[in-house]
Amino acid sequence: MTDEAHPDARPAPLDIVALDDDSDFREYIVGLLAREGHTARAAAAPAEFFRTCEERLPDVALLDIKMGRHSGEAVLEEIRRRWPRLCVIVLTGYPSLDTMRATFKRDVFDYLAKPFSVADLRAALEQAAGAFGLGGTPQDRLRAGLGRRIRLARTACGWTLRDLSEASGVSVSQLSSIERGAHLPSLESLLAVAGALDVTPSDWLREAGF
Repeated sequence: MTDEAHPDARPAPLDIVALDDDSDFREYIVGLLAREGHTARAAAAPAEFFRTCEERLPDVALLDIKMGRHSGEAVLEEIRRRWPRLCVIVLTGYPSLDTMRATFKRDVFDYLAKPFSVADLRAALEQAAGAFGLGGTPQDRLRAGLGRRIRLARTACGWTLRDLSEASGVSVSQLSSIERGAHLPSLESLLAVAGALDVTPSDWLREAGF
């Protein structure tokens, strides 16, 4: 890995779990992420990785897709079953176009080929933080997560904000603020919006990591 320092602005502190069967790389990535200001944990095998995530769900999972007897693809499939919205960045020393296509079909956020630079990793984490609303307080992450899920559900129905407002009784301005992640919906508003979209609110909370 290239470990040179760059004067770029660093991303917001994140909670990151890395799964990799290479002990030297685990030591390297935990040290690097710690120096970047993140909370970093590492696992050597899938069972350890899942236990670590169950103890505290991370903001980002760094997943080695080629791990000898362990299948990174199988781990990714299980991640998507348990935590559909967990941000996953794939790391591999054996990059291929076929692997990239297969992982992105499972909603992988980014794909970094080893050796990668500190700047490459930093850029990927900055983009992930922006896209997923990561790195803030739990309340910040909940606002961003709920807003994103409501917007996706509304779009899937082919509805405008006005349509959702009429169906839920929540004002357009309030819905817009919720979808942008600027405000948390009240319990009453959340239930009204979920009911209008025929979604179970607990599904949204779980997908947001709560």
